[in-house]
Amino acid sequence: MIEVRKAVLADVEQVFELVNHYANEGLMLPRTKDSLVLNLQSIFVAEEDGEILGIASLAILGHDLAEIRSLGVKENAKGRGIGKMLVERVVEETTLIGIPKLISLTYQVVFFEKCGFEVIQKTEMPQKVWTDCIHCPKFPSCDEIAMAIKTA
Repeated sequence: MIEVRKAVLADVEQVFELVNHYANEGLMLPRTKDSLVLNLQSIFVAEEDGEILGIASLAILGHDLAEIRSLGVKENAKGRGIGKMLVERVVEETTLIGIPKLISLTYQVVFFEKCGFEVIQKTEMPQKVWTDCIHCPKFPSCDEIAMAIKTA
C-alpha cells in the first residue's frame, strides 16, 4: 500500500536520485543533498515497502502564495495515481497552513487540470518571479506554464 507522508532523513538518498533523474532530463531543477536536508520539512514522499515512488515539495512564497515544486514519480510507478496523491497532500498542507493560493510551473498542464488547477498568467505571481525565477537559468525565457488552485 502506498503511503504519502512527510519525508525523513532516511529518505534523502532516494529523493536526491529521483529529483536529479528529472533534472538531467531538464524537467526539474537539480537539488543537492544538503539542500534536501535543509528543506526536509517541506518535502512529501509516496512510499511503498521502503521504496520512494514519488516526491513533491511545498514552498511558501508569501502570506498568500505557495508553490508545489519537485513533483516527480518514478518511471516504473507511473499510472498508479501517485502524482495525484502527492498533489492532494500538498494542497491539503497548503490549506492547513492557511495560504489561499497554490501555484505550479509545469509542462504537465492536463495533469494539473485534472487536479483542479487552472492556467494563469505569470504576472499573477510576482512573488515567485522576483524571489525564484530571476535566479533560474531559464529566466526570462521560461517555457513552463503557470497554473494555480485556490486552497482556502
